[in-house]
Amino acid sequence: MRDHTTLPCPSGSSGIPWSTPLLDHLSPEDRRLFRRFGQGPAQPVPHTRIHHAVEQWAADIPHAVAVEHRDETITYGELDRRAGRLAVLLARHGVRPGDNVALFVRRGVPMVVGLLAALKAGAAYVPQDVGVAPEAQLRHVIATAGTRVILTQSDVSDRVPVPDGHVCLPVDRLPVDRLPVDIDDRPVDGEPPEPSPDDGCYVLFTSGTTGRPNGVKVTHRNVCNILLTAPGDLGMRPGQRVGQILNIAFDMAAWEILGALSHGATVVIRGKDIAETVETVHVVIATPTILASVDPARCGGVEVAAVAGEPCPRTLADRWASFCTFHNACGPTETTIVNTMQRHDPAAIRLTIGRPTPNNTVYVLDEHRRPLPIGEVGEMWAGGDCVSAGYLRDPELNAERYAPDPFLGGGRMMFRTRDLGRWTPDGELEHLGRTDDQVKIRGFRVELDSVSAVLESVPGCGRAATLKLDERTLVSFVAPAHIDPEAARRAVADALPYYCVPAAVHMLPELPMTSRGKVDKGALLRLATARAEVAS
Repeated sequence: MRDHTTLPCPSGSSGIPWSTPLLDHLSPEDRRLFRRFGQGPAQPVPHTRIHHAVEQWAADIPHAVAVEHRDETITYGELDRRAGRLAVLLARHGVRPGDNVALFVRRGVPMVVGLLAALKAGAAYVPQDVGVAPEAQLRHVIATAGTRVILTQSDVSDRVPVPDGHVCLPVDRLPVDRLPVDIDDRPVDGEPPEPSPDDGCYVLFTSGTTGRPNGVKVTHRNVCNILLTAPGDLGMRPGQRVGQILNIAFDMAAWEILGALSHGATVVIRGKDIAETVETVHVVIATPTILASVDPARCGGVEVAAVAGEPCPRTLADRWASFCTFHNACGPTETTIVNTMQRHDPAAIRLTIGRPTPNNTVYVLDEHRRPLPIGEVGEMWAGGDCVSAGYLRDPELNAERYAPDPFLGGGRMMFRTRDLGRWTPDGELEHLGRTDDQVKIRGFRVELDSVSAVLESVPGCGRAATLKLDERTLVSFVAPAHIDPEAARRAVADALPYYCVPAAVHMLPELPMTSRGKVDKGALLRLATARAEVAS
């Protein structure tokens, strides 16, 4: 079950050294600010395995509701008991620390029981939503993650491919009162070994660049560092309700589930209606596309909102920050949910992605991996305890995206985010799109997200997306459908060079979403191509 092609994950963080030849080309002031801006605060982390925090709450508040889904609830004490007994069953099927357990489920209480059971057994859980993922993807996940045990639910088990030599366990048919008589709370062959802080907590599959999803191993050290320190903990506490609205295969779902459970809050799993759930919770974590689909006027009970996964429109941030604590955050799966965060103030000059989170670093580097002067645009690299253990079974991609961190040293690694950014004068990061969203139009370089950001500043525009149709043509989509397309084009023409002006602005009631709650640019490109063919 184990896969050893991921990266080593050295422990311990140290500050950026005051003297390194890599900074010699910078002015003394830029060297000082490189260290000051690029390094998050050093903070102690109370647990080194995330399920230990959940177990602590199960002991302290056993009767508090841990998970709610429609009319079903489960308390912390009961969740801990069910997951503990299922963990024993996993151990009896050979699961050991360092292994991976497939979690192919639908939304519901059993999903959380299975997730916690895998962690208690010392394994990393490998989540997929069987209502969305095709069979070919499930087979790819099983093969790449090297699983031998699959946790699922009885009513969807027929959708789960079970290769020879695998065990498929329906978690919803393993309640405490119906477990086999030989499954109890006794340890298997003495005390089972604890997972290391650098063992996997979960394995998530990103979209990938080769047509196949890439499996990313994220460790307990990574997860504890973001979820058990501020601001990543979002101030979650007992008595609060935290929405679980995202796809289980999306890393921000771990923020919802493990974030809530590690702070004694209640995970409120949505049904079909996202807005209905958001209207009943205190904490919401979402992509900007999902949050834009919810009416904030009906969400007066929300105390904290956090968005990540794609650029956030300023108007959306201002609207939510007017009545709750609003965090704009950024970070790919490989840097553990998010590694920069900003608490947004509607009176602020700009909306940024903030500063590095605790025990983490961010470097804005040129193509030769040298630090750029403050204010210059470069590619953001991430360092510190956020850096995940790498891609499973893909040493070539590991070598491309991970590199030894020359600033922290000590065997530490840094990750190439492929995000463009620059430091503001007061030490916050402006996100300027993806390197793969930089396109050439008529020989000029255009950042697609910059065009979309201007469109989103047009009164009444909620969301916008811009695409390259061919070597000379940009097209944009805006929602909702009442936006004046010519006024939108004029706004771009007034703000950006002529080659940034889209040839057409298409109006839609709403922008299509992927299963992970982001704008579906593939669907928009197909629509733009079809409309261009009709027009020609």
